[in-house]
Formats: sequence, structure tokens, C-alpha cells
Amino acid sequence: MKFLLPPIALLAAACLVPAHAEVPLGTVAGSDVAFEGMFQVDGYWFDNDVLDLDARPDGRDRATGVRRFELALKGSGPGGLGWVLGYDVYNETYLDNNLTWSFGGDGAPKHTLLFGQSKQPNSLEELSSSRNNDFIAKAAATSTFATGRRLGASWGYDAEDHGATVSWFGRNLDDDAGGAGYGARGWWAPVREDGRVLHLGLSHVDRDTEADALRLRARPNADMAAVRMVDSGALADVDRLATTGVEAMWISGPLKLQGEYFLASADRIGNPGYDASGGYASALWTPGGGTWGYRGGLPRTSVADAGLWQFGLRYDQLDLDDGAVRGGRMEAWTVGVNWYWRNNTKLMLNYVDVASRRTDPATGARIDDDPSILEARVQLHW
Repeated sequence: MKFLLPPIALLAAACLVPAHAEVPLGTVAGSDVAFEGMFQVDGYWFDNDVLDLDARPDGRDRATGVRRFELALKGSGPGGLGWVLGYDVYNETYLDNNLTWSFGGDGAPKHTLLFGQSKQPNSLEELSSSRNNDFIAKAAATSTFATGRRLGASWGYDAEDHGATVSWFGRNLDDDAGGAGYGARGWWAPVREDGRVLHLGLSHVDRDTEADALRLRARPNADMAAVRMVDSGALADVDRLATTGVEAMWISGPLKLQGEYFLASADRIGNPGYDASGGYASALWTPGGGTWGYRGGLPRTSVADAGLWQFGLRYDQLDLDDGAVRGGRMEAWTVGVNWYWRNNTKLMLNYVDVASRRTDPATGARIDDDPSILEARVQLHW
């Protein structure tokens, strides 16, 4: 179901939705059931250089529309059992759909077994909640290398200041992201206090490819851009892809510093291997004394009162050039501001400055393409 809702109507709806994280629906068969949702409307204004990032037949230099409309039912209990059923109505894709069993805790390490579809254990940015993203678009490296939701099973271990997750996965429920594999992520917080956290993490995902094919490419930090600025092209001889990620985060009161680096290595059949890499570093500042929580190896944004402001800066880079594969290189600076108008309503404004270079496959000529983008988002969540 594809539709548009003007931002003014979305803001009006925000006034009617209860300002808390979820809507309780009662208890069914001993399970406390709640309803959650998130609705995002985006607007992008492109200052093109070489490529037409909008690429619409009407020649407009902007794109506006719904980005996500996510709905989820969640249940907790009894006996440590939990479940979730999630669907993105606008993009017509399945979200988390799984059953969990947790045991331990209360001063002892907590163990969680999960069966079904969930995000795989890689990337601090990918695993963090989408409703509290620091910037409108994830870093190009995260979007390119992180393995998203897949069907499978996992075991998680959480001892509060350290933990780990190990998973096995196959396709997803939409049947469009093949390649079975395994993943693992470990994290350690040598400093973990109220308003002060040092987080270090390491992840690795190794997966098969669908029909020995692989293509890595990325948009210029604009989710609705019509074209990719860097592109490895279709590689038809890749047996497996292994991606290793390192992550670090420092929270000190109103300041959060965060960074990740990824190295992806493709095992090719009859050709030298192909390596691609990328990463980002970001800073987010919350004036007025706000800070972040920390649980399960992830930052937790707390919006106790309406009117919370956040100011952010991010640098990210992506390198898809290696040997005969000339996928291109891209760097981007993003400046952003977030305002939680109400506890359940978030307004975002980003400015992205991109510098890229790639090789024209037809002529072999180098193409420098340096656009800029103004981005806005209105988000309602409950």
C-alpha cells in the first residue's frame, strides 16, 4: 500500500497519539500485549553536480514522501517468553518477527534465545533503534556492509558490562536477501556509569552469496536518492562474503562520540579476492543536561520531557575500489539537528556535503561528483 500524508497532517496526528513508547492492549494467555508504530515523512532537496540524484521525469530537484510506516505487536511473559510481529506497511516488508526466551538476570548474566527474523549481530548503528537515529540516513558504510534482518536463531549473553551474540541465519521473510551464514558480536564497557559510558565492540559476519553474485553500492546519505554514487557493479563469481566490524562509543553527559569501521572481503571464484571498506565517526551533543542510557551493548535515547534538542556532526567514507573492480570512493560530511517536539514526535534537519570519484566503465575516465543535499524528516512514534 503506497500513499502520501502531508507533514501537517502527521503533526496533527501527533497531538492525538498518547505520548509514551507503546500502547498497552491488555493480557492475552498470560502475555502482556502492546502496540507500537513509527511513521516518517521525508523531504530532500538536491544540489546536483554530475548525476541527477532525483532522476524524476518531471525534472524536479526534490523528493518528498513517506519513508517508513512500521507497525508492531509485542508480547512479554510468562516465564521469560517474548514475541514480536512487525511489518512496514508502506515499504511492504517484514520487520522483526520472532519468539524469544530469556532467563537469568537479577544480578546474574542474562541469556536470550531467539528464533525467527531479527537484525543480525553486526554494526552498532544498525542495531540501534531506528526511531532514535542520530541522523536521517545511516552512514554509507553501515547501509552497505551491515547484514539486516534475516530468519534464523541466535543466543545472546548480557552481563551488563560485557556481552556477546552468536547467530545463524538464512533468507528473510521477504525472500529477497539470500545467502545463509553466521554472525557474532562481542562488546565490553570498561566504563559504565550513569551518564558516562565507554563501549568497545567487535563483530564478524560470514555469509554465502545468492547464485555466486554480489553487488555493493551506496546512495549519497539520502534514502530517497534515485541513483547510487558508488557501485562495484555486478560480480558474478563471488562464493562468500566476510565482513568484520569494529565499534567504539564514548558517552559523557550530554556528549556522545561514536565510530565504526568495516572491512568486507569477497572470496571470488577464479579471480583475486575483492576487498571493500568504510566507516564513520560522529558526535552528538544534547544541551540542557540530557544524556543517554546504555543496555545490551547499545545506547538508549531517553526523552523524559518534550523539547529535547540534539546537534550532530558526522564524517563517513566508503571505498569500493580494489584491483580491477573500480566501484568508486565517497566521502560525506553531515550536519544535523533533532528536536523532540513531543515525547512521540521528532523533527530532523540535515545538510549533507558529498565528495565522490569513480571510473566510467565505458571510457575509463575519472568522474568527480560532489553534490550537496538538504534533508528534513517528520517522525511520529508510539
